[in-house]
Amino acid sequence: MENIQTIKQRFEIIGNDHKLNRALEKAIQVAPTDISVLVTGESGVGKESIPKIIHALSHRKHGKYIAVNCGAIPEGTIDSELFGHEKGAFTGATATREGYFEVADGGTIFLDEVGELPLTTQVRLLRVLENGEFIKVGSSKVQKTNVRIVAATNVNMLEAIEKGKFREDLYYRLSTVEIHLPPLRERKDDIALLFRKFASDFAHKYKMPPIRLSEEATHYLIQYRWSGNIRQLRNIAEQISVLETNRDIALTTLKSYLPQENSNLPSVINTSKKEGDFSNEREILYKVLFDMKADLNDLKKLTLELMQNGSSKVQENNQHLIQRIYGQNDEILVNSKPKTEVYQPSVHHTETYHDSETDDNDDNYLIAETIDEEETLSLEAKEIELIKKALERNKGKRKAAADELGISERTLYRKIKQYDL
Repeated sequence: MENIQTIKQRFEIIGNDHKLNRALEKAIQVAPTDISVLVTGESGVGKESIPKIIHALSHRKHGKYIAVNCGAIPEGTIDSELFGHEKGAFTGATATREGYFEVADGGTIFLDEVGELPLTTQVRLLRVLENGEFIKVGSSKVQKTNVRIVAATNVNMLEAIEKGKFREDLYYRLSTVEIHLPPLRERKDDIALLFRKFASDFAHKYKMPPIRLSEEATHYLIQYRWSGNIRQLRNIAEQISVLETNRDIALTTLKSYLPQENSNLPSVINTSKKEGDFSNEREILYKVLFDMKADLNDLKKLTLELMQNGSSKVQENNQHLIQRIYGQNDEILVNSKPKTEVYQPSVHHTETYHDSETDDNDDNYLIAETIDEEETLSLEAKEIELIKKALERNKGKRKAAADELGISERTLYRKIKQYDL
């Protein structure tokens, strides 16, 4: 069995991080078997190296090795790509085609981004894993294949299972052995080493001197988050190698090539929130809003009672406030006026109208009828009388009459139309 250092040299793997070394050890140990392997890790950490190592150290090394990017194949054609199709199976199928599982018989298939597979394709793949059988698209003939499957993904498979995007039984068939590659930010001691390797490679490729980082730039490079991991580091090294004429790279130059990430954000984002949590939050929010509405209605009722039970002056001063709070329920303001505001209970003889010019301070206008007569009137009749008197006092001007009654002009106009005044 080859050791880790030999494997690193053979597959050009740079780094001495213990998590990386553990991943390589697991790959070396499972390679001679036919166990299915699932490689996990963030995008750009180099997951494609693990299946190559497994294939090269297995008894299938003389067979075919096929890498398939499941996320890059359209959903409508992925079954045909993986399992093949018969002539005439669908529009454009002018000839019988062999799929990857048929071509790679006796070898290894690497399914990259396996989490992107459609559910229908997952069912077909599960059958291959269980008994090595598959059926071409448009055929009824069962075919056998002997392939070793190594899959990789950068998504959280357990979350995908909970959301119904990935079959649980398929996940456990694929992940007989799971190999996790750490992100670059967890391999800080390897970052500067990787950058120097990339700088040397690009200097040789473009026939120019290699770039060199200052001490400050090296420190910043190590502390940077590297969301794109090794792929991002390699791209930055290539950009600087090609664009910078000065081969000594200072901190300011390096920063100009790196996206400035928000340092206030946590380095690890929790993605464990379920989709169902949002519906629960909406329900809670709706309940709070309904409770607030109920409390507001209670407050409005209490406010109206306090204003109506106060003195005439308090009521008149708050008419506009009541109208603004209660909107179009302006009839409440007319219907709910206390008798003390309209009538004089102690008066038993006919009163004459007060002249508005000589009685500006007396807002308690009176109706020229006795209390005995008024007591026989209905509430609607009293309202009509109030409106009539207000119009007469203001010489038919609806706006002035509405202000005197403490209602909106639109409500007064509606009352005039309603009672045909």
